[in-house]
Amino acid sequence: MAQRPAAVHRSWLPEANDPTTDFQLTHLPYNAFRVAKGQHLCVAIGIHLLDLYACAETGLIPSNLNVACQSPTLNALMAKGPKAWLLLHETLTRLLATDSPHQSKLEEALHSIAGATLIRPIDIPDYTDFYASIHHATRVGQLFRPDQPLLPNYKHIPIGYHGRASSIVTSGTPILRPVGQTRPDAGDEMPNVLPTKCLDYELELAFYIGQTNPLGSSVPVDKAADSIFGCSLLNDWSARDIQSWEYQPLGPFLSKSFATSVSAWVTPMAALEPFFISTHSRPDTDPRILKYLELRSKERKIPDLKFEVFLTTRLMRENKLSPFRLSQSSLRDLYWTPAQLVAHHTINGCNLQVGDLLATGTISGPQESSAGCLLELTRNGSRPITLPTGEVRSFLSDGDEITLRGFCEKRGHPRIGLGECRATILPARP
Repeated sequence: MAQRPAAVHRSWLPEANDPTTDFQLTHLPYNAFRVAKGQHLCVAIGIHLLDLYACAETGLIPSNLNVACQSPTLNALMAKGPKAWLLLHETLTRLLATDSPHQSKLEEALHSIAGATLIRPIDIPDYTDFYASIHHATRVGQLFRPDQPLLPNYKHIPIGYHGRASSIVTSGTPILRPVGQTRPDAGDEMPNVLPTKCLDYELELAFYIGQTNPLGSSVPVDKAADSIFGCSLLNDWSARDIQSWEYQPLGPFLSKSFATSVSAWVTPMAALEPFFISTHSRPDTDPRILKYLELRSKERKIPDLKFEVFLTTRLMRENKLSPFRLSQSSLRDLYWTPAQLVAHHTINGCNLQVGDLLATGTISGPQESSAGCLLELTRNGSRPITLPTGEVRSFLSDGDEITLRGFCEKRGHPRIGLGECRATILPARP
């Protein structure tokens, strides 16, 4: 990743200096919003959106980035590579910093986030979901394979499956309860076709690919970070009863392809640099990692992102109760890093495309309170959660709303928040 100069922390926009906001000057996450003739790219600053199309039109953007900034999606910018990404991020930071001489021009390009219709800013050609949390993999294994919770290949190979890009939706889009085939009831010969009774969420992080590799080539693990443009929150909705019937021998299919929610905010990796930490060392008892996945010390870095999951039921909304926090977890607990996911994805010569989404899989920590889905938290429904209203949940009910949040905090650096990934469950189609 290209090196950036020391960050400027203060903006001439007062709201951007609020220590509680997700969108301070050092962040500037990308999004897109609806305009009369389509959509414009933007960045968030405090409670505002800065229209990148308008900035390019008034000559505030480097000329070699004008076309990319006036495109409807981020894909054109992503294709330009890490130096261009850093140039734009630093340009926008200077424009919005306290001593900027361009305030009057910029004010004309500002819009309220609250009044804007946000649109997913990346065209996603393909989607791969991984299984990078060893704590999640172990707990799920304990539920279904108590004699062998972790399969022998897990510590050798990043496990993944091919997801469905066409059903990725933006935060705020309601999720219809899916219908599918489930295991036959006791005494029955035939399976059932009905709405899932075991709808679940999965807290994940999405990474967006900004650099392609030609078909037949691979991306070395020490170069993989340069191919990642940014990240956002992701909810991999899962129908557990459909999944348990269909997943053998080829893995999940209809149990997950009905919908995946992402935050519309895309955080550039450059903004997360101050929060990078070294990953946990593997125990000496773990098998030696294969060379193509081996990280040198300087590549053992991931952003120290912390996550929270909240549930709000219909009854809670009616009684104006605050969302109930289900869990807290951290990206630092992943077994496989984003760089390793990229390197493994391409070792066979698979060509990644600009805009491809690679998801971490459920992010869970070592404690039960850090589990990233209801399957873990309720032990597959055997230990329901009691909510402040007295309601109980083993899995999600119609009207339930799930909200994912993520953030970085570090002394001496402004807080960075990933916004939210939120959706409400609607009844299955008639």
